[in-house]
Amino acid sequence: MDSLLSGLSVSVPESGVLDPVSLIPNKKEYWLEIGFGGGEHLAHQGGLHKDAGIIGCEPYIHGIAALLKHIDDNKLDNIRIYQQDARLLLDALLPQSISRAFILYPDPWPKARHHKRRLVSKPTLDALARVMKKGAELRLASDDEDYCTWMLEQLQAHDAFTWTAKSCNDWLNPWGDWLSTRYEQKALAAGRVPTYLIFRRSA
Repeated sequence: MDSLLSGLSVSVPESGVLDPVSLIPNKKEYWLEIGFGGGEHLAHQGGLHKDAGIIGCEPYIHGIAALLKHIDDNKLDNIRIYQQDARLLLDALLPQSISRAFILYPDPWPKARHHKRRLVSKPTLDALARVMKKGAELRLASDDEDYCTWMLEQLQAHDAFTWTAKSCNDWLNPWGDWLSTRYEQKALAAGRVPTYLIFRRSA
């Protein structure tokens, strides 16, 4: 697995500017998943969308090892891995280079004094707005009701993103190519109800 990781690992170049094309050439578009957990969803997307190059961000080695197994088992060649804080990658990515981004079940940091640590925040959204193409999708999911409210408040207050929902079905049901992960299955078994959000990068 170490040899596989060495070929897939992403680092920010000395120039401080990273073009996804240099990582995964000859792809139609480039996607980003921030915090891929066990990698099930990321590998699923990579297998379904071979014409997309996908960068996954995850600092925890157990999640990285799980994703590497998915990549190896399914012979996926369109996924790369960034092992540090995703915000460092967002700062380096070429402007308007990402066509889709995923933030799925991020840590809700439920205590009020920890809210400043929440990933979905104005600084992160500013960085995403810079790297996402006009019309690009930002897909989010959470099983924490308070955090879902927080995400909606943060995104609807940001002028770079527009909520695509037309009815309650749009946030109660996942998108068509969704894969329910082990984490989500545990949440459902515990009686928690996931919310699925799609925001579009405004023109």
